[in-house]
Amino acid sequence: MTQYIAHMASLSLIALLTACGSEKSTVSDHQDGNRFFNTPPVNVGFWSVLKWNFTRKKHPWPDSVPVDTVVPPLSVASGMRATWVGHATVLVQTPGNNLLVDPVWSKRIGPWSWAGPKRYSRPAVEFQDLPRIDAVLVSHDHYDHCDMPTLERLAKERSRLGIAPLGTADLLKKAGFEKVVALDWWESTQLPSGDTVTLVPAYHHGLRWPWDRNTRLWGGFVVKTAAGVVYYPGDTGDGPHFDQIGARIGPIDLALMPIGAYLPRWFMHPQHIGPSEAISAAKRVGAKVSMAVHWGAFRLADDGFREAPDSLKALLARDPAAPDFRVVDMGQSVELSNVPDVVVGDSLTANARELAVAR
Repeated sequence: MTQYIAHMASLSLIALLTACGSEKSTVSDHQDGNRFFNTPPVNVGFWSVLKWNFTRKKHPWPDSVPVDTVVPPLSVASGMRATWVGHATVLVQTPGNNLLVDPVWSKRIGPWSWAGPKRYSRPAVEFQDLPRIDAVLVSHDHYDHCDMPTLERLAKERSRLGIAPLGTADLLKKAGFEKVVALDWWESTQLPSGDTVTLVPAYHHGLRWPWDRNTRLWGGFVVKTAAGVVYYPGDTGDGPHFDQIGARIGPIDLALMPIGAYLPRWFMHPQHIGPSEAISAAKRVGAKVSMAVHWGAFRLADDGFREAPDSLKALLARDPAAPDFRVVDMGQSVELSNVPDVVVGDSLTANARELAVAR
């Protein structure tokens, strides 16, 4: 979401430098009583944003990207199916579950419908063709992952349940979800199907306005189902959390791994992994299969339209220990037919926070 940081930095230097935090309350060991933090901190300050904007070397993008839309099944009887809608939006279907990750259907991402980066490729699934959604998972508050118009429509037409990190869950509450579950890192909640969703650490930051930086938590999700284990990192830089996830939860059957918005590395590496780090992360979490996401829809950094997937393919071709890491077009799916011996319904921590919201 660095393009939004740059946009807001150019609009409001004074506001960005002003500490206007929310009401103090300590709810987590990675919160200082006001703002959440990584260890070590992600340093994406105003001056680095300014430097990036004055030294940018944008690699080519087409004027638009044609996408053939698909109609996903209403449900799946066995196995696991992940359909890439575009950017970080993925429809994950297992028996008993239709889960939607970081849904964005807007034509622009930003605080207003006319502001922010435009969409170069339309969503590969029309909104009206979505099946019933059992839960919406939102990883953090950046506009390219947490799109309020989309969330409001989902809450009204498709889903009752939203799950998000502490603070970020308040935005789902505002969007109108009937039930919202707020999680800290390593906390879990049980879906109506009996499967579990766990929020896991990510190395990133939160920001919607210059004054609310890191007042909402960020993270990734691990979904443990009878059909297998799915991992979505959200936005993240590289870090020891991948090893921790592999040790505590792995192996992972399917990882929805971000690869794009990664250049220039001097600026992006603390907050977005690139193709090389994505391969390393897939190995470290023990992913049996990975699918590349977070590229090709919004021009968020300096990498070209297909630079991330092309670089990923080249790196995999040279790696004698390359994992099963798949690049698919928007609208295509990765399907796993084997059903592993997975225990569902267990929880890494017992106290997930639930916010019941009356319509």
